[in-house]
Amino acid sequence: MSNSTRVEIPDELQGQVAITTLDRIYNWSRRNSMWPLMSGLACCAIEMICTAASRYDFSRFGMEVMRPSPRQADFMLISGTVTKKMVPQLVRLYNQMAEPKYVVAMGACASGGGPFKEGYSVVPGIDKFLPVDVYIPGCPPTPQALLNGLIKLQEKIDGQTIKKDAHWYRKEPTLPIPVPILGPDLIDLRNLPEIKAAATAEIIDTESGLREGSHE
Repeated sequence: MSNSTRVEIPDELQGQVAITTLDRIYNWSRRNSMWPLMSGLACCAIEMICTAASRYDFSRFGMEVMRPSPRQADFMLISGTVTKKMVPQLVRLYNQMAEPKYVVAMGACASGGGPFKEGYSVVPGIDKFLPVDVYIPGCPPTPQALLNGLIKLQEKIDGQTIKKDAHWYRKEPTLPIPVPILGPDLIDLRNLPEIKAAATAEIIDTESGLREGSHE
């Protein structure tokens, strides 16, 4: 880490003392120890596994420790097609991850539904339910593209500050994302007031039609 604080260091201490900001050393330690949540949804997971293997080796970025527990993971790598049956599990896992946490959408399916966007069982993008930090295009993305996306995540972390961006240190609790309900279709509980309002309006319209019909 270079001296970016403009504090003069005596010549006899050059190479022995490093002066930096709290934000920089905090982000430096986080960006180089990002542990991904161990999960794979579809063919993008094969490219993710390839990136973790010896040829590309993302352990160079401190990311080789894939954790099977959300409580030990720093970011969720959505690698593959997200079906409606899978979304409740992903949201539940995201809620169980400790702050700070990040989401990377890997591939066309995770980013926007891909070739299955109009399918009855596929969600057109995980960002409908989770806040995505980095999108990686491709079907599937190459290991080089995944590495570039992970570098972009590191760059985002570098630009964060404890004062402005570290909401996990505030007194106010971070509210979990409501876990969607899988019924005849996927129900996002955040849209429940709108769903109830639409259902109420439809009932009123139906009753009005029945009254008009009875008068005739």
